[in-house]
Amino acid sequence: MAFSNTEPLRSELAAAFPERPFALRFWDGSEVPATGQPAPTFEIKSPRALVHIIRAPGELGIGRAYAQGLIDADDLDAGMRVFDSFEPPPVKPAQMLRLGVALVRAAGLTLPPRRPETELRLRGERHTIARDRAAVRHHYDISNDFFALFLDETMTYSCAYWSGPTTPQTLEEAQFAKRELVCRKLGLEPGQRVLDVGCGWGGFVIHAATEHGVSALGVTISDRQAELARERVKQAGLADRVEIRVADYREVDDGPFDAIASIAMVEQVGEERIDLYARRLYELLKPGGTLLNHGIAKLADFDTKDEGPFSERFVFPDGVPLPLSRIQQALERTGLVTRHVEGLQDDYAQTLRHWIARLDEHYDEAVALVGIERVRVWRLYLRAARQGFETGWASIYQVLADRPGGRAPGGDLPVGVS
Repeated sequence: MAFSNTEPLRSELAAAFPERPFALRFWDGSEVPATGQPAPTFEIKSPRALVHIIRAPGELGIGRAYAQGLIDADDLDAGMRVFDSFEPPPVKPAQMLRLGVALVRAAGLTLPPRRPETELRLRGERHTIARDRAAVRHHYDISNDFFALFLDETMTYSCAYWSGPTTPQTLEEAQFAKRELVCRKLGLEPGQRVLDVGCGWGGFVIHAATEHGVSALGVTISDRQAELARERVKQAGLADRVEIRVADYREVDDGPFDAIASIAMVEQVGEERIDLYARRLYELLKPGGTLLNHGIAKLADFDTKDEGPFSERFVFPDGVPLPLSRIQQALERTGLVTRHVEGLQDDYAQTLRHWIARLDEHYDEAVALVGIERVRVWRLYLRAARQGFETGWASIYQVLADRPGGRAPGGDLPVGVS
C-alpha cells in the first residue's frame, strides 16, 4: 500500500458517475457513497484489485479481483442486479484520462498480483474435439462431490420442470418431472435404443431405462462424470442395458438409435459446429426416430461471440448459447421436421434459485472441496445465470423433431398443444 492515495480516485468517480445506485468502500475505510437507498456496497479490499483492473480494464480485471476476494459486495444479489442494469453516463476522453491517473495513484507501488488459479485460457481453433474436451473438463472435472452439494440427488445439471400439470414441491420432484417430460415427448417404449448426448452423471439414461424399459448409451467428455455415472448404473442394476462412454458426439459411430436426447449440451457446440452437430444427430437417428434438443438460447446480444471474459476464462470456456432460430435452422437443414417447441425460461430461473440456496447453505463444505476461488466464481456464475433468465436475456427451449420415415411420431405432447 506504499504511496497509495484513494482521494483522487474517489473524487473522479463521484464526478464521472453523479447518480450511483451503489456505494464503493476502499481498504483505507474511505467511501464513495450511493446517491440513493437501498444500495449495495462494493468493497475494494486491496490496491491489488486496482492493479488487476489496470492490467485488464473491464470485466476481466474485475473478475480476477473478485475471484481472489479482492473485491466483494455486502449483498451479492443486489450487486448483480446493479451490475446488470446500471447504465453509466458517457465519459469524455479527458475525464477517462483523469480516472486512469487516479486509479494508478490509488494503487500506489503495488506489485502485480498473480492471475487466479481458476482462470483458463484456451488456445487454438474453437470447438475442435480436443479443445472442447479441455473446456468441458475445466467446468466439470473439479469434484463430483462439489456438484452434489447443490444439485438434486440424481445430479441432474439442467433445467428442472416446475410448470407441468402437477406442482413439484422439491428440486428432486421437479427434476424427475423434467426427465419424465423428455421421455414422454420422445415416446419411449420398452426395447428401444436411446442415445443421450452429454449424459452428465447419468440421471436421464438411468431414468429412461428404469421407467421406460429402453436400452441406452450415454456419452460425455468428462472423465469424472463418466466414472460416477458408471457406478450409478451398476448400483441401479442396469449394466446390461445402459452404457456410459467417454466420447464426443462426433465420435459416436454405432447408430442408429430410435430416439436421441441432447439435454444442456447444445450450448457447448458453438456457431462453428452447429450444422455439423445437427447433421451428426440426424445420421444417428433411425428413419422415423425422434430427437429432443434441450438447450439455452439467447434472446439478446446475438452478435456476441462469447459470454464475456469472465465466463470465458473462469466458468465455461467456449460455451455460447445460440438463438433458437439458428438451432432450428441447423436441424431443418438436415431434413429433421420440428413437431413441438416449449420454452422453460421461468423453470430455469426457479431451478437456479434452488441451486444458489443449496450452494450457499454448503459454502464451507464447498470451499473445503474445491477452494475459495472456485466457490466465489460459482456463486457469482449461478446468480448471473439466474439473472439472465429473470431479465429475458436468455431462455431455454425443448425442440422435438422427427427424422421422416419409419415409425409414426411417438410421444404425447403437453395438454392443449397440437
